[in-house]
Amino acid sequence: MGKMLVWFVFLCLLSYIDSEGLHLQGDYIISGWFPLHNSDSTIPPTPYLTDCTQGLTNKHGYHLVQAFRYAMDEINNSTQNKQFLPGVTLGYRTYDLCSLPASNLATLDLLAQQDDSSFVDSHAVAIIGPDSSSYSFTPAAALGAFLVPQISYEASNELLSNKILYPAFFRTIPSDKNQVSAMIQILVRFNWTWIALLGSDNSYSIQGMQGLSQQVLLYDLCIAYQAVIPAVTDKMKQYMQDMVKNILKTKVNTIVVFANKRRAAGFFPFVIDQNVTGKVWIGTEDCTMGTVLGVAVQYTEFSGFEDFERLSVPRLKDIGLNSPFSHSVPCMQNTKVYETAIQGFSMSQYDVVSSFNVYKAVYTVAHALHNILHCDSGLCQKYNMQPWEVSFSFQFEIHYFTYIRDPPTGYDIVTWVWTDGQWSLKVVGNYTPGPTELQLDASLIKWTGQVTPVTKVSLFPYIQCSPECPYGHRKLMTGQHKCCFDCMACPAATFLNKTSYTFCQACARDYWSEAESETCKKRAELYLPWGAPLPTALLIYLGVTLFLTLGTAVIFLFNLSTPVVKSAGGKTCLLILAVASCSTLCHFSRPSHIGCLLKQPLFISFTVCATVRSFQVVCIFKWSSKLPRSYETWAKNRGPEMFIFITTVVEVFISLLRMLLDPPFPSRDYDFYSDSIILECSKTLSLGAHFCVCVLSLICFCLSYMGKDLPANYNEAKCITFSLMIYMISWITFFTAYCISRGSFAMALNVGAILFSVLEILGAHFQNCIKMYTMSKQ
Repeated sequence: MGKMLVWFVFLCLLSYIDSEGLHLQGDYIISGWFPLHNSDSTIPPTPYLTDCTQGLTNKHGYHLVQAFRYAMDEINNSTQNKQFLPGVTLGYRTYDLCSLPASNLATLDLLAQQDDSSFVDSHAVAIIGPDSSSYSFTPAAALGAFLVPQISYEASNELLSNKILYPAFFRTIPSDKNQVSAMIQILVRFNWTWIALLGSDNSYSIQGMQGLSQQVLLYDLCIAYQAVIPAVTDKMKQYMQDMVKNILKTKVNTIVVFANKRRAAGFFPFVIDQNVTGKVWIGTEDCTMGTVLGVAVQYTEFSGFEDFERLSVPRLKDIGLNSPFSHSVPCMQNTKVYETAIQGFSMSQYDVVSSFNVYKAVYTVAHALHNILHCDSGLCQKYNMQPWEVSFSFQFEIHYFTYIRDPPTGYDIVTWVWTDGQWSLKVVGNYTPGPTELQLDASLIKWTGQVTPVTKVSLFPYIQCSPECPYGHRKLMTGQHKCCFDCMACPAATFLNKTSYTFCQACARDYWSEAESETCKKRAELYLPWGAPLPTALLIYLGVTLFLTLGTAVIFLFNLSTPVVKSAGGKTCLLILAVASCSTLCHFSRPSHIGCLLKQPLFISFTVCATVRSFQVVCIFKWSSKLPRSYETWAKNRGPEMFIFITTVVEVFISLLRMLLDPPFPSRDYDFYSDSIILECSKTLSLGAHFCVCVLSLICFCLSYMGKDLPANYNEAKCITFSLMIYMISWITFFTAYCISRGSFAMALNVGAILFSVLEILGAHFQNCIKMYTMSKQ
């Protein structure tokens, strides 16, 4: 390190002309690093540093130096602050950090002073600066190894928050991590998803671009174009023009510029040359510019500073002429501030904000000295303090720094406005990092581009690769960027899952949805509940049927011995009709295993009744007349009873065989309706069972029809034939409705068809028997 320092100083002395430095004697010295000049020369193969005064004057650096002096003057001379550090004065020594080699040389010079006895009373206890993140990495690492406090006022790179690598580095400007978050929140706030990202080739910009590129992935934002702005040279002019053309080609309307002021200033002339308009430019705190928005360090009123700067100009002429300090590196301590001051540089808002950061940094060191020197007793206890003894108490840290030694401040959201023939910044919102909050009044922003035809108010810019999909439409990606897509409607029975806008998720089986839906609805369950109006009406219908059946049964019971009652079938048919009526109860409420098993067998009684009565009519009038002996033998040997028994056994066997081979059970039909579930017994329309019923019905009808030419005074066959015809019509009607609709109405038709079949026989046959019985008595 010593040899390198000697080599640097030797080369520096070669270019040294005069030795007028900006410094002040005091009990404790604070070193100030400020960019009073800009030197753009590249670093040669061997270490070399020209005199910084040969570079261009940096007006911003001049204001920073004045803020440094203003804070020192307040602490040393004001009545109030003399009680703050009683008996102690602060001095300073400044370095002109005009380039990266200058920052390295200043670091080596300060470290060399720590071991040099000639500097024992004037070595710096803290460093204020530098202004750039690129210039801060080497000093922060080297000085941190010796725990020399360093407080930067503009170095915002997130990597400098690493307290393992840079244990003594502090800053009074927020980290770029918060700046990136602020820019992301602006993009999200206005739904600007299609952006271009430009930066420069320094650590500040590269780290910021990397952070922004990572954050956009979390918020569904897309970077359509990304490039680094080079230094303006003749070779790079064509590259700059191509950058502008690429921005236009990608059709982005939002450009985020994460570059330093110098590179951005060199790029925008090419934008103007190609007449690029209607774009939203978002700049960083180091480059708060653009057509619309910028992220700037929060502005604080800095009272008294401008007056101090104006009044101090005459005194700057004699500063440093009679200084007891020797210049170890005069090429960067030859700071002729008076020549800069007389140029009368104006002060921008950016200058005020950065100057206040310098002011805060000086007071941070002063507060630390106040605590270390025990100044609360009324007189500070002076001693030869080493830089590593300067530490910041937690109570004071919480005012300026977080636990990672960054300030807990946020940013102002600003926009450029044209007022009275000049540009100025207007605050339209603010961002705070903890907790994250963006407050922005969009009505204060004058948007460029289209305006409303009536009110002439500028329209809010719409900046997306593809418009948002309508409700219930999924995104179909059309390229490598997820911000560019087509929209496709979600089909029925699916919904748009908001966790993945590219996929339509199927609804659960018990749910349904219409096309273009984002939620699923519960499917309705179709059955005949006990308390609903339609089932209640059917129960009344059932009650009437049972009442009529019971009334007929009572009449028959009191007249069982009469020929008319015996010819009607007696009590057997009435029991059969009652059981058939009760079978309708199995159609109400939710299907159960028992109900499904009993539903079909109970209705067998009706078909047996119809079959027996039809066969009985034919036997009495056809068989007995044509084959009297055969009929008499059949009747005496219990032929009718055997026929009834065999018929019943056949039907019961068929029914039991069906239940054994393919037993019915409660089922849920999801397929017939998309929005409903049909609760029914399985095999409700079994082809085999209903084919058997249809065959029996046709046989009954044929047997009854054969009795159409019976005696005129006996019309039982005609009544049974008519009843069976109505029966078949009613069931054909039900089957047709069942195939078309499977809702509650179809279920009600099923119950109605059963009851109607019972009432047909009851009304056409049994009531006719009652009529015949009444007439026979008369």
